[in-house]
Amino acid sequence: MATSAIHGFPARYWTSLPDGQIQCDVCPRRCRLQEGQRGLCFVRARSGDEIVLTTYGRSSGYCVDPIEKKPLNHFLPGTPVLSFGTAGCNLTCRFCQNWDISKSREVETLSDEAPPERIARAAVALECRSVAFTYNDPVIFLEYCVDTAIACREQGIKTVAVTAGYIEPEPLQEMARHIDAANVDLKAFSESFYQKLCSAELRRVLESLEYLVNETAVWVEITTLLIPGENDSDEEIHAASRWVADRLGVDVPWHFTAFHPDFRMRDKQRTPEHTLQRARTIARSYGHRYVFTGNVHDPEGGSSWCHACGERLIGRDWYVLTDWQLDASGGCRRCGAACAGVFEVSPGTWGARRQPVRLADFEARA
Repeated sequence: MATSAIHGFPARYWTSLPDGQIQCDVCPRRCRLQEGQRGLCFVRARSGDEIVLTTYGRSSGYCVDPIEKKPLNHFLPGTPVLSFGTAGCNLTCRFCQNWDISKSREVETLSDEAPPERIARAAVALECRSVAFTYNDPVIFLEYCVDTAIACREQGIKTVAVTAGYIEPEPLQEMARHIDAANVDLKAFSESFYQKLCSAELRRVLESLEYLVNETAVWVEITTLLIPGENDSDEEIHAASRWVADRLGVDVPWHFTAFHPDFRMRDKQRTPEHTLQRARTIARSYGHRYVFTGNVHDPEGGSSWCHACGERLIGRDWYVLTDWQLDASGGCRRCGAACAGVFEVSPGTWGARRQPVRLADFEARA
């Protein structure tokens, strides 16, 4: 049912249709909207003869996190990242682990406002090396994401997109021109899983991954949340491991993380640690060099190891770095073999701290 006119920031990627509807072209859903209607994501809406983004410049909150929490293990390890998200999502995952943000319909309650330039200045003042678009998917706040990435790059700050990769090619190309790293959520390796639990298509996510890894300079890592009985079979993990090795290469870090009962999937048990370790073993059997376990205390599965000599290159205990055996060029100090990633001469020392930030307060102090 159409509602009253909606105000927001003029959006890109939409098409006027012959029947009077306007089609949003940011993601494969291609929502067709009448006046006053919102897309499935809830934050992209029709207002008059255009699509607008209703959450531009508005966030569900800002926080300084360890970069490893995104998770990114081979992108500026140990450094702090200024993280924020907005509201809404273009997937319908029944197992969403951030449902209070991604499923929010209370746009008016977004707690903090900041234009892109203020975010960049805040990141500099807070001594963050990067800014992350996270908590919900930056695909749906594309214009805000891109403008913030541009402002950050002007200040020497890198940007990170934490995304499900459910996006059309043209907007993905625009995003990729401006961000520096991405963690892409490969939720499963079956079309039936994506259709049943996410109302989406696996093939579109795989296309996004191939583009980012093979055709851009964006540093990419993958996360797969293993859900008991849904996407954790040996057969599926073998198939995914084979595809990633063949199509993306063995240097792309891959995080297998533990599910906890939440949102609309509270009937499942938490993922056993041995399931994550089994997935890690299978992936490594296909030559994958950097495979991690997440959401569990597993220093071995959380560390980076030299593919040539077996040296522990980067030790991790949760989000704390415990060892660093990379030389100045990013190679193994023992044997010299290169380690794929984006590294500085020495690691950061942020540790596991989580520091909430109000940008309104920050701006008042500037």
